[in-house]
Amino acid sequence: MQGILYEEPSAWLFLLVTVVMGGWAGWMAARGIARGWRPFSHCALALLLVAAAVRFIHYALFSGTLLSLHYYAVDAAVVMIIGAAGFRYTRTRQMTSQYRWLYEKTSPLTWRARAPAAGEVR
Repeated sequence: MQGILYEEPSAWLFLLVTVVMGGWAGWMAARGIARGWRPFSHCALALLLVAAAVRFIHYALFSGTLLSLHYYAVDAAVVMIIGAAGFRYTRTRQMTSQYRWLYEKTSPLTWRARAPAAGEVR
């Protein structure tokens, strides 16, 4: 996988910087955007900036390539996946806690409309 997903001599550096640090920053950025009730398009822009910061950390600390479209795309994909999960997790919690009479949680990332109670008209 070296050369495809990461350019450092060790996969541990990729896991530490991109997955752990970048993923955590992406999760927290997405969580903050979701808590502000902003749309996912705002989240996507913020996550692209987080991916640029991850690429800079690879460059500054581990002599990686700063302006590499290939490795930026890999970093951006990892950060986007983790950030999108964080956004959806937070939005699911918001919808099911603030509108509990309308929605119920079906999984950590999804919700659905509640079925009307017997005799209730919608």
